[in-house]
Amino acid sequence: MKKPLRIAITTGDVDGIGTEVAAKALARIKPRAGVAYYLWRSPRTPARHLSIIDRHFRRSTVTSWPEALKAPIESPKTIIDINSNLPPPIWVEMTAQASHFGHIDAMATAPLSKTAIVSAGLRDIGHTDILKRLTGVESLFMGFIGDKFNVLLATGHLPISGVASRVSAATLEKAIRAADDLRRLLDKKRATRSLAVLGLNPHAGEEGLIGDEEKGVHRPVIAKLRKTGFKIEGPLAPDAAYFPANWKEYSVYVANYHDQGLIPFKMIHGQESGVHITMGLPFVRTSVDHGTAKDIFGKDKADESSMRLAVEWAVKLAKARASTGAAEAD
Repeated sequence: MKKPLRIAITTGDVDGIGTEVAAKALARIKPRAGVAYYLWRSPRTPARHLSIIDRHFRRSTVTSWPEALKAPIESPKTIIDINSNLPPPIWVEMTAQASHFGHIDAMATAPLSKTAIVSAGLRDIGHTDILKRLTGVESLFMGFIGDKFNVLLATGHLPISGVASRVSAATLEKAIRAADDLRRLLDKKRATRSLAVLGLNPHAGEEGLIGDEEKGVHRPVIAKLRKTGFKIEGPLAPDAAYFPANWKEYSVYVANYHDQGLIPFKMIHGQESGVHITMGLPFVRTSVDHGTAKDIFGKDKADESSMRLAVEWAVKLAKARASTGAAEAD
């Protein structure tokens, strides 16, 4: 059998909905020729979640990552089941390192709480910070693809008091370029639309009456990139930019900070039609667009749609990279 694409799935907090949504997502996706899945999970995983997987896959259970990488993939139905006592943030670390070294082709992550990361002894605030530390790539950006609109965040998990000082011309330009890369992943119709850059302040600063970041940072960066051929609009007033009438006008919204982009994105897409892609990495990482939902852990109420999209996008992007690599090697 030709060597399959290796897709690793981390299931996040052991008392969250990660294993439930991963199991349900895999059941919907089913085995596919040329793709092998590696599933990190805890010994505390409910048996009924494993039984969902077992309807479609044959689990080959190991207890460590080195064992997982050595385990044979006998057919598309084989899934490498990593029954690990390590803290879930360490699963992410080890998977990211394996991705960075090319041992696997993509990683898809279920929700991981900040408290779980701290409890594991790490100083990172989220998945993105773990990935920055392990790869040494400082300029990573959280991109979100939805069926209504798409968003990229210029900054990550920052207190609101620190946002203005971090939205520099250099950061904004890198974010816009990352948004342009995200745009290229979209279907042809959406990929031809302009990028939309939001202002930092209410009313996009109102010509300097409500802050001067737009005049000092946003407008010069947008003008510079337009001269190089970027299709880009802004700075737009954040309170009106997400009106439904605008969804068909723009390919990707560039938001200045976390809540400016994710409150509207999650309000519209919920857990059903959004997927997170980390832009700027030297490998593929996708994720759900929701949290751990510990209040419904074990109740079999979690919607797996976002996890299914995360896995499907991981496969899609891994295939694209493999194809590009093969073409470059010819």
